[in-house]
Amino acid sequence: MTSPLCLLFDCDGTLVDSEPLLATEMAISLTRLGLPFQASDYIGEFRGSRFRNIVAVLESRYGSVDPLRLAETESEMRINLNRRLATELVPIAGATEALMALADFSSGVVSNGPENKIQTSLKAIGLSEHFGNNLFSGYTANCWKPDPRLYLHAANRMGFEAEDCVAIDDALVGVKAALDAGMTVIHLNRFPDVEETPEGAIMISSMYQLPTVIGHLIHHRAKDYRLAAYSR
Repeated sequence: MTSPLCLLFDCDGTLVDSEPLLATEMAISLTRLGLPFQASDYIGEFRGSRFRNIVAVLESRYGSVDPLRLAETESEMRINLNRRLATELVPIAGATEALMALADFSSGVVSNGPENKIQTSLKAIGLSEHFGNNLFSGYTANCWKPDPRLYLHAANRMGFEAEDCVAIDDALVGVKAALDAGMTVIHLNRFPDVEETPEGAIMISSMYQLPTVIGHLIHHRAKDYRLAAYSR
C-alpha cells in the first residue's frame, strides 16, 4: 500500500556523489573564463547553488565576463560533465538501500540542475525506474533553491500538500527552500564537523539512517491522527 507521505529527494550530494565531478569541471570552466575558482570553493561555499548564481558572485569579485563566451563555456562544461556522470558516477553510500526500503512511498527528485543531468545521473546508478517521470528541475520550473517554489512545484505536480511531503536534501540552500515551503525536512549532513543543521530540520549523517527516520515520522503522524480523532 502506498504511504500518504511523499518523499522529495535532492539529487547531487543526496542520491549521487556527483559534486566532486561537478566541482572539478566548474573549476576548469570558470578559471578559463578568468574567474578564479577551485574545486574546493564549490564544496566550501557554493554547494547546491545554481551555476549562474555562482558566476554572478564571482563576477562581483573579479569583474564581468562576456555573456556569449559564458554561454559557450557553460554548454561545453555541461557536455563534459554529463559524459563523466555517465561513466564515473557512483551513488551516495546508503542511497540505493534507502530507496529500496522506501519503495512503497511516492517519490520524486527536486534539483537545481538541468533535467537531462538528473536523468543522466539516475540512469548511471540504476535508479531511473524508482522515480519515473517525477523529476523536477529548477530549469524547467524556472525557479531555483533556496526559493521554496521549486519544492512546492514538485509537491503540486505529484498531488500532495506541502505538509504531507518530506524533503531530503544535503545542501543548505535546499534545506532552507523546503523549510520555507512548509515541509518536513531531513538534512543529510555529511559534514557535521563544519556544517550546522538549520533549526527545524532533522539531521542524519548517512542515508542508511533514512528508513528508520521515515518510520518514526509515520509512527508520530499516526499517533497525532489518533489523538486528533479522540479529541473530536
